[in-house]
Amino acid sequence: MNFKGDIITPIELRHILHQNPELSFHEIETTKLLTEVISKLPGSSILKIHTPMKTGLLVEYKVNKNNFLLFRADIDALPIIEENQIDFRSQNSNMHACGHDVHASILFSFLEYVLENNIQQNILFLFQPAEESGGGAMEFFKSRIFEKFKISNAFALHVSDEYSAGVIASTKGVLFASSLEVDINFNGVSAHVAFPQAGKNAFNALRLFLDSVDKLPGNISEPFIFGVGRIESGEIRNIIPGNSRLEGTIRGLSISQVNLFYKKLVDILEGVCQITGVNYKVVKGASYPEVIIDYNLFEKIVPAISTEFNFIDCGYKMTGEDFGYISHQYPSFMFWLGTNYGEKFGLHNPRFLPDDSIIEIGKKAFVSILKTIM
Repeated sequence: MNFKGDIITPIELRHILHQNPELSFHEIETTKLLTEVISKLPGSSILKIHTPMKTGLLVEYKVNKNNFLLFRADIDALPIIEENQIDFRSQNSNMHACGHDVHASILFSFLEYVLENNIQQNILFLFQPAEESGGGAMEFFKSRIFEKFKISNAFALHVSDEYSAGVIASTKGVLFASSLEVDINFNGVSAHVAFPQAGKNAFNALRLFLDSVDKLPGNISEPFIFGVGRIESGEIRNIIPGNSRLEGTIRGLSISQVNLFYKKLVDILEGVCQITGVNYKVVKGASYPEVIIDYNLFEKIVPAISTEFNFIDCGYKMTGEDFGYISHQYPSFMFWLGTNYGEKFGLHNPRFLPDDSIIEIGKKAFVSILKTIM
């Protein structure tokens, strides 16, 4: 990445990250860059940088024997080709289309503030890999690095152009849904369309599966989503497809609800297999528990932060976020940070592009939370 070794500003960091996006668990250069720029901050000699995994880093700021506060930002990107025509446009086929470049730059700016002001509070700054896929938060827990610290609370934010710039939105209890990625492969037998009896149509099995899922009775008292974002099948127009595949996600307000629905999907697949003779294989992808906002933290933080920001109680969202792992370990507070100055594209859109000014706003939000908790 293009870094000359001098101290850089959070905005400059954001531009470098945005130009060089890396996918989940491949954030090698991102990790190197963050390690280097953090190590060059004035006062950084007090810091300890932990790298228990190949990507991502945990920065320890310790000034006393008390507990730590954990502030987290994610650093991975998405396999999306950027459509923004800007000077710091992505230089590869990936994109920070979910704002993680902004998240990392906010946390860097906040770290800079803590050092400059000699804050008398132990803090961990987690630059976490693989939020988009692979459960990077859980992998960090598996490394057992957090066992070295007494962590009392955890905090995070996520940018969104659903809200006007500077708006902070959160809620008590479940903020983001539990999610489970599911890939289902249907394996049949190819045959010429003129001789369908010689084959086992995998695409028909996929269609039967989806039709059966649509007929499942819904629970009107609790929101739930089974979404399919990709389907592929067949190779040529006159051959019955012997293989079909779908990629989907399950979303609910609790991991137990998600797991229960997964079992229903498997039951349906068994029935489809018996009817069509087509076999199936289910591959589970990333699984995130719901993000839970601690009631006590909410009651303490919101009145204070509302004096500086426009706060909205947004209720739950069906967004999946692996900060859920962290919120199940420590009392936590996470929030949306609005970025909308008039244009709205939504997350994971090739034109999603928060303004650089959001970095300073996000830093001020973290500072406000820190002052309230200390």
